[in-house]
Amino acid sequence: MGGCFSDTMGGQQAVGGAHPRSAAAIDDREAGFNDAVHSFLRARGLHALLTQLELSISASKLLDRDILSKSDPMTVVYAKKRDGRLEELGRTEVIMNTLDPVWIEKVTVAHQFEIVQPLVFHVYDVDTKYHKLPVKTLQLNDQEFLGEGSCVLSELVWRLSDLKQFFSLFSWQIVTKQSRSLTLKLQNRNEHGGIRKLGTLTVHAEEIVVSRKAVEMIFHCSHLENKDLFSKSDPFLRISRIVETGGSVPICKTEVVNNNLNPTWKPLCLTMQQFGSKMLKGQLFVNGFCEKTQYSFLDYISSGFELNFMVAVDLTASNGNPRNPDSLHYIDPSGRLNAYQQTMLEVGEVIQFYDSDRRFPAWGFGGRTIDGAVSHCFNLNGSAYESEVEGVEGIMNAYASAVHNVALAGPTLFGQVVNKAAQIASQSLSYSQTKYFILLIITDGVLTDLQETKDALVRASDLPLSILIVGVGGADFKEMEILDGDNGLKLESSTGRIATRDIVQFVPMREVHTGQISIVQALLEELPGQFLTYMRSRDIKPLSADEAQTSFEHTHQQARIAHLD
Repeated sequence: MGGCFSDTMGGQQAVGGAHPRSAAAIDDREAGFNDAVHSFLRARGLHALLTQLELSISASKLLDRDILSKSDPMTVVYAKKRDGRLEELGRTEVIMNTLDPVWIEKVTVAHQFEIVQPLVFHVYDVDTKYHKLPVKTLQLNDQEFLGEGSCVLSELVWRLSDLKQFFSLFSWQIVTKQSRSLTLKLQNRNEHGGIRKLGTLTVHAEEIVVSRKAVEMIFHCSHLENKDLFSKSDPFLRISRIVETGGSVPICKTEVVNNNLNPTWKPLCLTMQQFGSKMLKGQLFVNGFCEKTQYSFLDYISSGFELNFMVAVDLTASNGNPRNPDSLHYIDPSGRLNAYQQTMLEVGEVIQFYDSDRRFPAWGFGGRTIDGAVSHCFNLNGSAYESEVEGVEGIMNAYASAVHNVALAGPTLFGQVVNKAAQIASQSLSYSQTKYFILLIITDGVLTDLQETKDALVRASDLPLSILIVGVGGADFKEMEILDGDNGLKLESSTGRIATRDIVQFVPMREVHTGQISIVQALLEELPGQFLTYMRSRDIKPLSADEAQTSFEHTHQQARIAHLD
């Protein structure tokens, strides 16, 4: 077991110091990566959060292509890339003489929260003369095509069975961890004409895990040697695991306790993979030791927990006149998206799959509204009463309307929109613990209410809320970086209160605009860790199927009452 340290900078540079999500959300079972994302995150000392999923596939009422017997079906699974290209992920085995196959062979895919991952499934009838060949060697052009289905991987994790039914009846079907399945209607490659009834394909996703067991320990030290000249030491504890070669590998660290020679650190949670089979003895006091189950981000999402999306747009004059092509708010008639539109579209397209009603509050700030007053939190759709819009398209339409109808003013203030989002998150706690809120703020300017914004963020750090900030244009965003906890320093309010956790992720678009990684990947990579930190700190566990259904019905009954009021 490692030693005790007093240097604050050293504490921040130790494993998990400046980036708490590496300790809160990453464990050894989350393997696999995209090269571009991996390089971008590694350069910043971060890790992508991926979860390996195993897909089980079955089909029903397939088309019969054989004359004297039934079809001999096989499924091929593809990932659809941004350019439309299909990349093969795996194949099932061939099952002889059946139109209702249940394949044994599984296909593995890495679920990456921060990107949309379209999947395509092709079902073939394999010709008899190829039955003795390994399926990986089969030329698909030599087989008869039975049908195609497609979905987004997020839908296998968390989906609705019928949104229209939800809107009319406030009822839905949760795909839980125990029943995480999706049934797709098979179609021809050419959707125009031809046979329509090609049967169905059912895909079931299961997380691949070694163990969810974790160990929680509480440590304290006493009578440490004082290393500081004008104050007391600021100690932290770094824990390493001894490897077979005799060296040590750091696996985690505690927070820094300022000015204290008798520190007691917050409980430290280690997965079984991190903990290992043995540890060194050290002159430490272990106040608590217990084994507990540590749930993953996917465990919560797949049991019905929601990510509720909100957006706030900077409509200050520094963006430039929207009628001029050099304005950040210029809407190109050719359809080319500006930075605001691109960010709203990309982030919204990811998060919408985790929001049950897909109704998103949208606000503007820094603009002069129709009543002639400058407002720092007004409804983007122009309504005096309702801030919610329908889906990502509703956000885009409300933004386009606001750009043409709101006079750009200033200054740049975040405090009011952060407080509004915090109010919604706080109110949700009275009827549900399964909602987590995400506020996306897109801005071009330098904050003029930095301390007020800090105060609002410190208050909000106790709530199920994360703040994503995107900086567009060429402004100096140093103040935005202060709000982001990646420097290892937690925010402090004007009254001296310290934020309970980091809830802000800031990304300047110019850093990723010309790179291989998208803005949404850079923006959302910390979100699962922030989500898990909140849930684990309050000992909130994923729901069973019955609990999820009950919770949903109660949540939306309360939401309907509030909406009618």
